[in-house]
Amino acid sequence: MKLAATLIIIQGLLMELGTFIGVGILYIVNPDALTDNSYFKFIVPYFNENMLQMIFMSLIFGILRLTGAFGLYKKLQWGLVLSIINCTVTMVLMIFMLPAGIMDGLLSASALVLILLAFYGKKEFTLNEDDGQKK
Repeated sequence: MKLAATLIIIQGLLMELGTFIGVGILYIVNPDALTDNSYFKFIVPYFNENMLQMIFMSLIFGILRLTGAFGLYKKLQWGLVLSIINCTVTMVLMIFMLPAGIMDGLLSASALVLILLAFYGKKEFTLNEDDGQKK
């Protein structure tokens, strides 16, 4: 779980909060940078047109990701659930956030696999012979 939490912390700091801070500095230096569209190019034009809102969403995602990682690191159930939700949502949204979504997806998928391995380990599941048959 600690390795998964570490991956999530790295993702939260670099991908989410780092983006918020970096683009925030860029916005202070050049306020037109967020509307210029020469700095950022996402696959979805809507994201390019609403870059300021995207930056604040990045802050929210970063805080949520770090919060979940903290709970996961401390082996708290809410941290497990929040981290699974964060990883799943990121994997769903990564296709819309290209090119940055590739790194987001790699980090989230790796963390999710580690979380599931740590939580379930070698537990097996069984299927009833009646499954899938009408009664």
